[in-house]
Amino acid sequence: MSKKAYVRAHTNIALIKYWGKRDETDFLPMNSSLSMTLDKLYTDTMVVFDEALPQDSFYLNGEKQGEKETQKISKFLNLFREEKNTAIRARVESINHVPTAAGLASSASAFAALAGAANLALGLDLDPQRLSTFARRGSGSATRSIYGGFVEWDMGTCSDDSFAVPVDDAGWDIGMVIVAVNQKAKEVSSRIGMKRTVETSPFYPAWVESAKRDILDIKAAIAAKDFIRLGEITEANGMKMHGTMLGAEPPFSYWEPDSIVAIKIAQALRKQGIACYVTMDAGPNVKVLCRLSQAETIKQALLEHFTEDKLIITKPGKGIRELTPAERAVYSWND
Repeated sequence: MSKKAYVRAHTNIALIKYWGKRDETDFLPMNSSLSMTLDKLYTDTMVVFDEALPQDSFYLNGEKQGEKETQKISKFLNLFREEKNTAIRARVESINHVPTAAGLASSASAFAALAGAANLALGLDLDPQRLSTFARRGSGSATRSIYGGFVEWDMGTCSDDSFAVPVDDAGWDIGMVIVAVNQKAKEVSSRIGMKRTVETSPFYPAWVESAKRDILDIKAAIAAKDFIRLGEITEANGMKMHGTMLGAEPPFSYWEPDSIVAIKIAQALRKQGIACYVTMDAGPNVKVLCRLSQAETIKQALLEHFTEDKLIITKPGKGIRELTPAERAVYSWND
């Protein structure tokens, strides 16, 4: 007997950042966060649970992964197997349309898609809110990729109530221009950088307190569809997060020279009357939050320094969903 499912999940970019865990095992955050799901960056994942399989296996972009990566997937799938009360093994195949480990939230879409596929394949019928608590335990930011548009991850008090909730479908004139400064894996992983910052940066307690205020303010801006205020809060929150890393011991930064170039271009555009605001996650890539109607103008300005392949315009994305037969047929699965 085998059970199979195919699911797509989009990545998300935090506007109010998640940076720091109060519980390393269950991925419980130090503060609530808020993100926008992105249309252009996503992961398609197939999961098949089969009694004939002797062990779990994991394929990423068509290549079979080693023991370390497979064990990480197995540990995550155990959450669903325990819920179903089964020991059945699985084969996981993921096609990642997001550069891995480059600060573009590839783990968010990857674990959200895997959570959605495991839920369907095992017939667990978890509702989106509960499913987000499962996704969180693969990658914290994955909890937000269960939904589309603007999404809040409520920090909660325990594993059961630390979940994502939809805030707004972002169905207004809003978008993002992504500047892929460097798509290579980071020298300091998000996990290590986060832990070092929490444990050693004297700036970190102030970050947590300011993030509490920021999330209230940004939700008010979203409710009012006040793009200017939304952008101002987004940019300030991201800069404060990166500031905490400079106070860590030893200090570190994800910024590269081209990160600063992209930021300065956005600032220059703002002086010209084009409202756009930057944010960065744990990586060198710059995301320019803008009105979607002005995204092409912003891209043209960035093309004066960056090549076409480094720039991505995206509108807000949707929540997780099953792939259609036509979408599944695009790939060569290892069936």
